[in-house]
Amino acid sequence: MRRPGLDAAVLICGACTMVLELVGSRLLAPYFGTSVFVWTALIGVVLAALSAGYWAGGRLADRCPDPRLLAGAIFLTGIYCAGLALLSDVLLTFVQHQFADLRLGSVISAGLLFGPPSVCLGLVVPYAVRLRLDAVEHGGATAGRLYALSTWGSIAGTFLTGFVLLAHFGHTVILWCVAAALGAASLLVWSAGGRAARIVLVAFALGGAGASEALGAVWRGPAFFDVDTAYNRIWIYDAFGGQGADPVRVMQINDEMSSKMFTARGGLADGYTPYYHLARHFKPDTGRVLMIGGAGYSYPKDFLRTRSGGRIDVVEIDPGVTALARRHFALADDPRLGIFHEDARTFLNRGHAERYDAILGDAFMSYSIPFQLVTVEAARRMHALLADDGVLIVNVIGSLEGPAGRLPRAFIATLKTVFPQVHVFAVRDPDDGALVQNLILVALKSSERPLFYSRDTELDRYLHHVWIREIPADVPVLTDDRAPVEELLSPVVSVLRRGSSNPWIRRWKNLVSAGRKKRAA
Repeated sequence: MRRPGLDAAVLICGACTMVLELVGSRLLAPYFGTSVFVWTALIGVVLAALSAGYWAGGRLADRCPDPRLLAGAIFLTGIYCAGLALLSDVLLTFVQHQFADLRLGSVISAGLLFGPPSVCLGLVVPYAVRLRLDAVEHGGATAGRLYALSTWGSIAGTFLTGFVLLAHFGHTVILWCVAAALGAASLLVWSAGGRAARIVLVAFALGGAGASEALGAVWRGPAFFDVDTAYNRIWIYDAFGGQGADPVRVMQINDEMSSKMFTARGGLADGYTPYYHLARHFKPDTGRVLMIGGAGYSYPKDFLRTRSGGRIDVVEIDPGVTALARRHFALADDPRLGIFHEDARTFLNRGHAERYDAILGDAFMSYSIPFQLVTVEAARRMHALLADDGVLIVNVIGSLEGPAGRLPRAFIATLKTVFPQVHVFAVRDPDDGALVQNLILVALKSSERPLFYSRDTELDRYLHHVWIREIPADVPVLTDDRAPVEELLSPVVSVLRRGSSNPWIRRWKNLVSAGRKKRAA
C-alpha cells in the first residue's frame, strides 16, 4: 500500500476525533447546558471509547491485517456521523425526557452519540501500524510516525473547529463534512487514494448537508432558527401562551430561555426583569448603568424607552448574540447604549475611570453559571466599579432553603463579605423558602438602611417581595480558587428538569398553536 494514502487517512481520522468532541458540546448544549459536567461527560466518554478502540484495533489487526476491514470501519463511522446530523436532536430529546439528573443524562447522551464513532476512530492508528509494519526493527519508528500524524490531525481539528468552523458553518454542516471526510479516508485506505475519494467527499458534503437541512426544516418548523455562534448554540422561536395571551419571541442560549420579547407590543416579557427597576429606588439619581449579559437586550431596550436620560453599557461575550438581537429582537443603535463584546470578568478586571451608579447581573443561567462572576474577587471588582452609594442587582435561580438553595446562599454569603448590605427579593413567592424561583439579590455599597416601600406603585409591588427571614450561612464563600458552582447548582437543575416539558414537544405545540391562530384569523 502506498504510504501517502494510509498516512492521509490517519491524519483525517485524528482530526475528525476532535471535531466530533467539540461539536458534541453544541449538540448537548440545548439539553444539558455547557457546564463542566457536560464537558466531563464528553471528555470521559471519548477517552474511554478511544482506549477501547486502541485495544480492539491492535488485536483485530494482528488477526486480520486487511486494509479493506479498516476502510469499512472508517466508512461506517462516516455513516454514523451522517446519522448524528440527521437524528441527534431526536435522541437527545428522548434522553433528556428520561433522565432528570444532569450528570447521568450527559454521560448517557455522550455515550450514545460519540461512543461508537470514537471506538471506531480508535481502531485506526494501531491497525495502520500493523499495515505499515514492514519489519520488526522499524516498529517503533512506524508507530511513532503514525501516532504523531494522528495527534497533528487532532490538533488541526481542534483549532479549526473552535476558531473557525463552529462560528461560520454550524454543527450540522460540520457533521456532514466529517462524514464526507471519513468517506474519503476509507477510500484512501481501500484504494490508496485517487479521484474516487474526491468525488465521494464532494457528494457526501453537498448531498448530505442538503438532506439534513430539508429534514431539519420539517422537524423544527418554519418559525425556528437554530444558529451556532463562536460561543453558543442558539434557538430563536415564537411561543404562544394560553387563551388571550400575547405571543412572544424567545431566545434560548444553549439550554436556557435567556430572553423574551412581546412580538405585538413592547415591554418586558420575563417576570424577573422589571425588578431591575429597583435600581432607581435604592439609588434615585441612577444615571450610568452597567448590565452584565445581553441576550435579547430586553432590559437595555426598556431602559432606553422609559428613561429620558442616563446611559446603559452592556457587556455581552458573544457578538453573535448581539447580531441575532438586532435581527430578531428589534435592537437598534442608540447613543446612550454602549456594547462591549468580552467576558464580563475581564471587563471588570480592567477597571474604568468613570464609575457606575448601578450594576445589573443577568448572566447567571439555570443550568450553568460562569463561576468567575460569583466569587469574592469578582464582587470586589464590582464594588470598586460602583459609585459610593451604588447598587448591585443580580438575578439568580434557586431557593433560599433546602438543597436547591445552596448556590444562592453561597453567593449571598460571598456578597456579604464585600458589601455592607445584601437584600433578597423572591419574584414568585416571598414566603416559600423551598420554592425554586428567580431571586433578585440587591447589594448596597452604602451602609445606610433603605426603605422598603415606595410611592411608585410598581416599585412598591416589587419591594413587598423582600425576603424577611434569616438566610442560613451554611455554605462556604466562593473564591476564584474554589467555586464549585456546578455541584451547588445540581439540585436546582434536577428540580427544573423534572418540572420542564420536553423542549421539542413544546416547540411543536407552539407551532400548532400558531397555525390555529392564523386559521382563526
